[in-house]
Amino acid sequence: MSEDRLPLEGIRVLDLATVLAAPVTATMLGDFGAEVVKVEEPGRGDFTREGPGSSATGRRSLQWIQEGRNKKSVTIDLRTARGQELVRDLVPHFDVVVMNFRPPTTEKWGLTPERLQEINPRAVLVLVTGYGMSGPFRDRGAFDRIASAYSGLTYVSGEPDGDPTRTGYAVIDYMAAYLAAFATVTALYERDRNGGTGQIVDLGLYEAGFRASENSLPTYAALGKVRERQGNRNLQVVPASDFDTADGRRISVHAGTDALFRKLVTVLEMPELAADPRYATRDARVDHQDELYAAIAAWAGRFPADDAVRILNDAGVPASPIMSVADIAADPHYRERGTITTVVDDDWGELPMVAPLPRLSRTPGRIRSLGPRLGEHTDSVLAELLDLDQHAVAALRADGVI
Repeated sequence: MSEDRLPLEGIRVLDLATVLAAPVTATMLGDFGAEVVKVEEPGRGDFTREGPGSSATGRRSLQWIQEGRNKKSVTIDLRTARGQELVRDLVPHFDVVVMNFRPPTTEKWGLTPERLQEINPRAVLVLVTGYGMSGPFRDRGAFDRIASAYSGLTYVSGEPDGDPTRTGYAVIDYMAAYLAAFATVTALYERDRNGGTGQIVDLGLYEAGFRASENSLPTYAALGKVRERQGNRNLQVVPASDFDTADGRRISVHAGTDALFRKLVTVLEMPELAADPRYATRDARVDHQDELYAAIAAWAGRFPADDAVRILNDAGVPASPIMSVADIAADPHYRERGTITTVVDDDWGELPMVAPLPRLSRTPGRIRSLGPRLGEHTDSVLAELLDLDQHAVAALRADGVI
């Protein structure tokens, strides 16, 4: 493969989804070369088009510019019989179909996975719904917040004496997108490498959060222990927490292994703690964490955050300032590594955004286009894939179908 060619070139993805995990799945595939055609509601479009910057300025939203990148926009009203028929006509032309409609909706619209498999047996059908396509809650809706609650993530997040706290980003949505994108390329590999056919990827949004629950379930089953909120501390690893610094900032420190703990106490100028029975082992440190954290807090309070982080990392102890997005925007590592890339947009001019991730050494992802105007590609896609001439397209538009 040429290094100029992206690894998913030749794969065509039909994005029928909205809000947020399923369409981001398609975005990730597009970052690595897939041709993504997004179907949106006429006159309104995807939910993220209404994001930051759009209503006040009349420009495309900043969220849409990023999450709609590498996609073509086609408007079709899926609430109409003709619109549903158009989508069914499109399906044979695609390798992947991404949806997040609940089962009652797919049944009402004639877009069930079974129906789509009949139309295109080679298609990988990716369904990211709140609770999955089976089970007693299959018909329920969910968003990131609800999935976080149901997965157990919210329960363990927050201070021990406070209320459960949702994470500050839509973590579940993006975790689900990673899982769904992985499942998609796995299914494509099986189809194209091993002589398989298409198949259904059925992912419940909550399952992404549950997969990140570490050993909580086997620990509960075997020992009867329910993981509770620990704030910034780690239930099983000490020391690992956050500390105030002399300049009013906070840093995060992890020295939870025996080797790292020995390095940390040298930094603290308290090497005797490494041999102290109260701290000599992982379990002992868990049992005596309050005294240990007090010593670390006293040390951190003597230094500005950047100095404390430098001293710790120079000694081999992982540490970081707690970064805001303003800190991230100015951080040299993000830029030099390429985690942040800068694009030029027609509405906003020069604009930083998250680069395609993860990094591939020979065929890295690329941003080939930014979030398109609503319906920008409707005419060209319908003409190319369905052989509809301009009169047929005009009639569909006059009827409110597109």
